[in-house]
Amino acid sequence: MNKQALEQVKEKIANSPKKSVEIVNEHYRELSAVEINQLFFSILVKTGRENNTALFQPLMPGILQFLKEKAGLQAAYNLLLRIETALGIRKPTLAIYDHTFHIIGGGEKYGFTVAHALQDMFDITILANKEVTHKNISDWYHLDLSKCKIKIIPIPFFDQFDPVNLDPGRVTRRVENPFHIIGKESGSFDFFINNGMNEMVYPLSNVSFIICHFPERRPTSYFYADNYSYIIYNSKYTSDWIEKKWKFSPHKHIYPPVDMEPEEKELEKENIILSVARFETGGSKKQVEMVRTFRKLCIRMPDRLKGWKLVLVGGSHEGNPYLQKIRDLLKAPGTENIELKVNIPGDELKNLYKKAKIFWHLCGLDQADPALVEHFGMTIVEAMQNKLAPIVFDGGGQREIVDQDKSGFRVTTSAELIKYTLRLIENPGLQMKISQNAFVRSKRFNRERFEREVKEYFTGLLDQYKGRNQ
Repeated sequence: MNKQALEQVKEKIANSPKKSVEIVNEHYRELSAVEINQLFFSILVKTGRENNTALFQPLMPGILQFLKEKAGLQAAYNLLLRIETALGIRKPTLAIYDHTFHIIGGGEKYGFTVAHALQDMFDITILANKEVTHKNISDWYHLDLSKCKIKIIPIPFFDQFDPVNLDPGRVTRRVENPFHIIGKESGSFDFFINNGMNEMVYPLSNVSFIICHFPERRPTSYFYADNYSYIIYNSKYTSDWIEKKWKFSPHKHIYPPVDMEPEEKELEKENIILSVARFETGGSKKQVEMVRTFRKLCIRMPDRLKGWKLVLVGGSHEGNPYLQKIRDLLKAPGTENIELKVNIPGDELKNLYKKAKIFWHLCGLDQADPALVEHFGMTIVEAMQNKLAPIVFDGGGQREIVDQDKSGFRVTTSAELIKYTLRLIENPGLQMKISQNAFVRSKRFNRERFEREVKEYFTGLLDQYKGRNQ
């Protein structure tokens, strides 16, 4: 309905509140579901706050019955939830879901940190498909989510495949959507956040969010991303691809939280080039290229590389063929100063960050698929927080983190990687300057900033939800 016509309907209801149902029914085909919800909410919350029981008591059941008949039980239930929250009958509820909450990762950290920021504002339930505990969350991310409940909702469909990875790509129109069970659950809450960018979950809550780390799939089977109230995105790179792939604009940009700043006294720096990234089966993080580049440097310029070593750190599952390929490469001459560290404890990783001088990250090198270019680059920021000079691939979210020639260097070839690495090795003054600038730049992406932005954003939306301006 156009704005002028909607205002006329509002005026009719304000003048004759007892006839609210009849007035809405008269314009029912012209009004959207959101407009109908708002019209009924406005009159009910007004009479409720004025303690006008003579009007509220007969009006409420009539409105709910009308919604049930016209729009379904969920619509009636959603209005009831909103009224309860607006009148202060209970604390607003929020569910946050991710089909990979049971796996350690940057995207999962993003979601859990959102929960940490909002747990005093909402009654929060964490929805997962596989077992995850408060202790897991504390151990993995150093977050206390004891105020949040955890509910595990198994999805049997995936038991026949990989018992760990619930791959939405296995779901086609030939099978019933296994994620509908999560959509149904979302209707029990005021706010629902889909952190796993899983577009197969249909939201039923009053207010819904999908946090998109990258739009990996184009609209195909069971695509519901455009049914969410708001799209939150992690980088401008991701935003551009949402518009290209999904053909609509996202709503809110919040960079991921990174908190790897040294808590104790800094360690003396050593001649270490560090790389931290998962050993992806497909090799998207480019550790093989790093090994070959460093080996070339050591063989061709042994004097200039004397005393330097490359340390590759990352997580991996058993039987990873890409990891085995790296191990085979490390048997060749010229790789003696390359160390491989797989699935190391967090404290050991922190010490490496403290001691290293240079950081390499090449995700995106020689990649045509935009999904395989780094969407943001949390480990780059972790390195910068520990005063490493970063040399990263010039693409994706990495362009938003590293300012060329100021807080690091961005490269597009192995030859450029060699050029900038040698420049830093042979010029300690430049290395210290870049490292300090990187440290200052990293403040833009810390957890304190993240939680502040999340709280501000959700405070505004919660005020609107409760009708505080009415």
